Amino acid sequence: MTMQWKYALTAAGLLSCGMAVAGAQGGAKDPRVGLKAGIKDAGQAIRNLELVSTLAKPSGFFDPQTPIGNPIPAEQPENANAGANANSGANAAGGSAAGANTAAPAEAPKPPAFDPKVANRMDFNNTDLAFDGHRMFMGNYHGFNVYDIEESKDPKILASIVCPGGQGDVSVYKNLLFMSVEQSRGRLDCGTQGHQAAVSSERFRGVRIFDITDVKKPRQVAAVQSCRGSHTHTLVPDPKDPANIYVYGSGTGPVRAGEELAGCSDKDPKEDQETALFSIDVIKVPLARPEDAKVVNRPRIFADPNSGNIAGLWMGGTHGEGTQKTSVTNQCHDITVFPEIGLAAGACSGNGILLDISDPEHPSRIDQVVDKNFAYWHSATFNNDGTKVIFTDEWGGGSRPRCRAIDPQTWGADAIFEIVDRKLRFGGYYKMPAVQTDQENCVAHNGSLIPVPGRDIMVQAWYQGGISVFDFTDAAKPQEIAFFDRGPLDAKTLFLGGYWSAYWFNGQIYASEIARGMDVFRLKPSEFLSQNEITAATLAHVDTFNPQDQKKVSWPNTAVVGRAYLDQLGRTRALPQDRANAVRSALDRADNLAPKSSRAMQSATQLETEAAQLDTVAASAQGADRKRLTALAALLRARAATLKG
Repeated sequence: MTMQWKYALTAAGLLSCGMAVAGAQGGAKDPRVGLKAGIKDAGQAIRNLELVSTLAKPSGFFDPQTPIGNPIPAEQPENANAGANANSGANAAGGSAAGANTAAPAEAPKPPAFDPKVANRMDFNNTDLAFDGHRMFMGNYHGFNVYDIEESKDPKILASIVCPGGQGDVSVYKNLLFMSVEQSRGRLDCGTQGHQAAVSSERFRGVRIFDITDVKKPRQVAAVQSCRGSHTHTLVPDPKDPANIYVYGSGTGPVRAGEELAGCSDKDPKEDQETALFSIDVIKVPLARPEDAKVVNRPRIFADPNSGNIAGLWMGGTHGEGTQKTSVTNQCHDITVFPEIGLAAGACSGNGILLDISDPEHPSRIDQVVDKNFAYWHSATFNNDGTKVIFTDEWGGGSRPRCRAIDPQTWGADAIFEIVDRKLRFGGYYKMPAVQTDQENCVAHNGSLIPVPGRDIMVQAWYQGGISVFDFTDAAKPQEIAFFDRGPLDAKTLFLGGYWSAYWFNGQIYASEIARGMDVFRLKPSEFLSQNEITAATLAHVDTFNPQDQKKVSWPNTAVVGRAYLDQLGRTRALPQDRANAVRSALDRADNLAPKSSRAMQSATQLETEAAQLDTVAASAQGADRKRLTALAALLRARAATLKG
C-alpha cells in the first residue's frame, strides 16, 4: 500500500470482456452495487463463494474509541476526479523500453518537518498474510497476530505480538519470521512510545527477524536497519546456498538522516552516486546465526546499461494528453521471486521490470515496461509455469476511491503480460467490474494464484471493492468467476478499510480485512468452475506460503485431476464428446484396481490407447487446449504405469 506523506507514513455481475480490457462496469444489476454501509452489519454480495468464517480483530489491535480509525482527509480537487476526463480508450501498455517523458516531471514533494504527535500516532491496520502448516500470520501496523487455522470454520488466535512500526508485512521461513518496518515511530525494542526527535539512536526502520520456535513467545534475534525502511520484503531462497536465505527489502519512505544511519543520502544521483534512492536492499541471513543478518548489496536495478545512469528508467510524469501521471522509478513496492525459473518480477513505482535472480545476491534487470494507464506499479504475480505475470496499479495509494463510474477501467487495474523469450509482452487488463462509491477506497491490491490445473486463476483483494476471482488463461480476455463484497464502513465518510490481501492456501481463501478482521472463503462450483477443478486445486498442497515467493505447484496423477482437464476441454469444445466419454470411462475403470492384476493390466492398455488418441487431437489444437490435452495424455500414461507396477 502506498500512503500519502506523513512523517510516520500513515494514511490513514459476472462478465468477460473483449479486446484487451476486462470488466465493463457492473451497473445496477450487479449485486455489489448499492450495498448497505456498516461496520458489523454491512450489506454483503457473494457469488460462487461460501463465506466459511469471520473473525474480528483481537483486543489491543484496535482503538475502542475509534475502532475503524480516523476518516481519510479530503482529496485535493485536482486529483479527486482524475479519471473523469481520461482517455480510457488509450489502453495499450508501453513498449519494452523505459520510454521518454512528454513533459518535465514536477519535483518530488519533501516530507513535512518531524512532528512527534503525528509521527507517533498509533495505527492498527491489518496488512499482509503468511502461512506455515496450520498457522496463519497476519501483519498489522501495530505488530502481528498468529492464528490456528487447522479448522477453517473456527480459526483461533494463538498469539498477539505488539511491535509497532508499519506496515508490518510478514514472511516465514522455518523457525524465522520476518517483518517489514518503515514508519518513523518504529523502535529497536518494539516499544509503543515512539520518538520525540527527528534523529534517534533507538529508531528502527528495516526488517525485523524473530525466532518463532515458540510462536506464543517470539524472540527478536535481528533488526536489519536500512535507509528507507522496509515497506515490503521478499524472501529469496537460493537452491545453491541452503545455509542462507536472502531478503529483498523494498523501501518506499523518505530517506533517513545520515546522522541516524551512516551512509544514508537522499540526494539526486547527479549530486551523489551513493544516494539511497534508485536501489533495493539485499539482506543475507545465515540460518545458523540469523543475528548476523546484514545488507550485503544495494543493486542499481534501474540503471541505464549504456550510460550507467542509476536513474535510468521512468522519471515521472504523464505520457501525453489523457494519460496517467506515473511515479518516478526510484524504488520497488513489491518484488515477486520465482526461484525455480530464476526470475523475479518487480513492481517498481514507474515501471514493471523482469529480473534474473540466478544469483540472488546480485539480481540483474533483463526487461522493463511502462504503461500510460498506470500511476504506481504495486505488485506482481506469475502464473504457475512462469509464462505470464500480472502487475497491479495502486492508483490513489490504496486509500482513495478508484472504482467509481467515472474511473477508467484501465486505471487502478491489473495489467497482464506474457513472458516470451524472457521479455514482457502486453496481453490485457483486468479490473473488478462493480461500481463502488466515494466512501469506498478501491483499487487493485494483493492476491495469489488458485492452483487449478490447466488454467490461470487468481483471487485478488480490492480493498473496499471486496475480493474478485478471475481467469486470465487468455491474457486478452480475463473473466471474473466469483466475488464477495461488503458495503462501505460508513455511508457518508471515507475510512480506510476493505481487503488488504486475499490468498489461496490449501483449499481455502484467507482474506485480511484492514478494519474488521479476517474472513475465510471456499470456492463453490459454477458454470465457470467445476467441482472437479476445485477438488484438483486442493491437491496442490504446500507447507508454507509467502506472497512474494512463488513456488511451482504440481498435481498428483489422480483421476480427479484428469476429470478437471476433461471439464475444461468440454467447456471449450476442444475434445469430441465420444473421445471425452472414452477417456472418462478409462479413468473410472482404473480407480481402485490393484497393480499387476489382470484387470489392472487391461485398464492400463485402455489408458495408453486413449493417451495416444489425445496426442493426435493435441497435434492440431492451439494454446491452452493443447497444453491440457498434452497434460491429460501424460496423466493417463502415468496411471497406466502405476497399474502395471
